[in-house]
Order: sequence, then structure tokens, then C-alpha cells
Amino acid sequence: MPMMTRRTNLAGMMGLAGAAAMPRALGAAEAPIPQQGIGSKIRHISYSDVGGRLDTVQIMPYRNFLYVGHMFGDGVTTLDASDPRNLKAVNYFVTAPNTRTHHMQVADDMMLLANGANIVRMQSYNSLRGYFENTLADSLSNRQPFRSGLGIYDLKTNPAQPREIAFLDMPGIGVNRLWWAGGRYAYVSAHLDGYTDHILVIVDIQNPLKPEMVSKWALPGMNRAAGETPTNPAGKRYALHHMIVAGNRGYSAWRDGGFTIHDVSDVRNLKLLSHINWSPPFPGGTHTPLPLPGRKLAIVADESNADYCAKGLFYTFVVDIRAEDNPVPIATFPTPKERDYCKMGNFGPHNLHENRPGSFVSEETIFATYHNAGVRVYDIRDQFAPKEIAYWIPPAPVKLIDPRPNMARSAMTCDCYVTPNGLMYVSDWNAGLHVLQYQG
Repeated sequence: MPMMTRRTNLAGMMGLAGAAAMPRALGAAEAPIPQQGIGSKIRHISYSDVGGRLDTVQIMPYRNFLYVGHMFGDGVTTLDASDPRNLKAVNYFVTAPNTRTHHMQVADDMMLLANGANIVRMQSYNSLRGYFENTLADSLSNRQPFRSGLGIYDLKTNPAQPREIAFLDMPGIGVNRLWWAGGRYAYVSAHLDGYTDHILVIVDIQNPLKPEMVSKWALPGMNRAAGETPTNPAGKRYALHHMIVAGNRGYSAWRDGGFTIHDVSDVRNLKLLSHINWSPPFPGGTHTPLPLPGRKLAIVADESNADYCAKGLFYTFVVDIRAEDNPVPIATFPTPKERDYCKMGNFGPHNLHENRPGSFVSEETIFATYHNAGVRVYDIRDQFAPKEIAYWIPPAPVKLIDPRPNMARSAMTCDCYVTPNGLMYVSDWNAGLHVLQYQG
């Protein structure tokens, strides 16, 4: 469908957001979802409460273990995944009080772990939207001591119990997410003192005992300490969610600030090749920038960040990057329609399986998490007409772990890691972790 048509349709749907949020009786197609969920070409294998810590976010495998970060509590859980039908919590550690460690990367027998302020514990947001519509540096209302920076852990000695071997202090509010698939450089989204929000920081870990920040890059207006004037409109948050690197190119998602492509061949002198932002007219929340270098495409997911479709629908875009100085959105993934998801809570994309080395890697089959609509699998062999080919929908949580007020009690399918044989580890920040099997 041409982009202009999609934008016109979206405008209409945004106008109906209030109507979509009106409660109504469940129809036959919206009967309560059973504990094992509902799927098509995806089979439920098992469920884990992750040792009673249900607020699960990123999942990283190593040997027969899974490392799981947590959204609202501090710490990391290790699961024994030698039998995917019976995951067992075998270890849990906290790096420092009030310190959230929800994202990590694993490669080269090491873990790189994000450390930052436990945001929800230190803010006064009154809804889901509060976090997404306020500049991070101005939004902590109850600041408490925490640790900010990047932890480096040895996994080889005892995989069940990661051991910290170094810590890079990064003064600020902390690290959000990072990309590191092995090698010398880690690409880190971090808030540093003097900046308005998360920016790109490149860390040299050639000597893992002495990590070093070697460069940083931000959108114009984010360096408050240098006297820059912010360029983000009121209610829009410009902040790096994270960068994914393929070869000597880095692809970054900046929430309401759009999508950038960088030449990272010289990490001390990054070159901006292009910057595009489709918000407005779309709601923003740009979250995951997945490059498909063999096809000169990028799949870019905008994270939905308002309950009951209060900001309209969010989309995952297919972007043509053949001309790196002029990336062009050419399609969007189809929106799930088998239920009235808008009335169920937070509906829309969150994250993408990131084609990490050693995982399921494809430039034709894309796995996406979709908040209350679960996990979705797309065939993009025709990049102009993506098709949904499988899905799995979880039940709503028994209770909310999210402590923010005015939150809908709905599934929050968060991250998805897919193994080469199609085994899927899927997190929910209110409801633990599911193991699924893709049958496509």
C-alpha cells in the first residue's frame, strides 16, 4: 500500500482512538485467553515465573543458561534452560541498591550489563505516558543513590553465577540498552550528566578489565551543558533507545527523534549519513532499528506507549536504505485485527528479534513483540507487502507488577529471543517468561 494511503488511514484511526477505548462486551472472537495463550503456527512449550520475579525484559542465552533482566525491580536472574520445558531459576544478583539492570549483551564468554537508576522508583509519572513524554534529566522527582555505568562479567568460569570483573562508571542517570555482539566496541545508550536524555556512547573493551569511553554522539539540542537549545517539541522525547551495528554502519532509534544511519568505521569520528523522522505525523516512540544489510533494508519498530490507543496506532516500518543519505519508508507491517486490542490496554509494537550471531538469523522472516497482542511473525520476502504468517497471544497477567498508577492490566509482551531451531524465549514485564516453538 502506498505510504500516503497509510498515513491517511492512520489519521482516521487516531481520530477514533477515544471510541476504540470505550468499554464493551467481549465478542465470541474475544473470549478470555487461556493460560497457555492462543497461537497460530506457534506452540506453547512452557512457562516460568523466573523465581518469582515476574517483571522480565531482555533475555540472553549462554551455554545452557538464560540471563533475564527485570523492568521494575533491581537485579538479574539466571535460569537453567537445559530443559526448555522446565526452566529453573538458579541464581539472582543485584549490582547496587536502586539500580535497574534490565538490558544486557552476551558474547566472547562475557556479559555486558546496563546499570542505571531504577526510574520508576524515582519519578512521579502518573501513567505509562509519563515516562515517554518527559525529558529524562528533568523527570526524576525522588532521586536516591544508584549506580550508573556498564558492568563487565566473566561467564566462562561459572555460567550460573556471573562474576563482575570491571565496571565503567558513566556519571548520569545510567545505561538504557546496548549492542555488542563480540569484539572490541560496545555501542551503548546512556544518559551522561549534562545531556537531556540517552545518547550514543561507544565503549572500547579491548582490555575488558579497563573499559574506556572513546566517543559520544547526540542529536542537536541534547547537549545542555554546551548551551545547546533543545529541539524536541513539548510532549516529545528525543532519546537514543539503542543502535544496532552491521559492518561499518550503525542504525539508531531515537524515540520521538527518528532514525539515523552512521558510518562507524572510525569510532572516534562518527559520521552521520542520514536522519529521518516520521513523527509527526506518526506518534513516534522509535525503538528498534534492525538492519538487513544483504537486502539494503532496515526494519524499524515504533514502540506503542499509551494505553487504549490514546495516541493512535503505532507501526513497524520497512525502510529502503539503498541510498544511505536518503532512507525511505516503503511499507508497514500489518496491524493485528483479530481482537479489539485497543480496549485491552497497550496495543502496538515493542521490540524485534535482532538477528544476533548464533541466534535465528533471517532477512525474510521477522519476529516482533506486540505488547498485548503477543508475538508476531512476518514474511517480508516482498518488502513492499509484508505478511503476517504466525502469532501467539498471551493471557492478561493475574496482577500488575508495574507500580505506576492508572495502568491497564494487560499483557506486555516485551522481548523475544529466537534460537536457530525456532525456539522462542518471550518476556512479559508483568508476567514472567514463556517458551514457544515456531512451527512455520
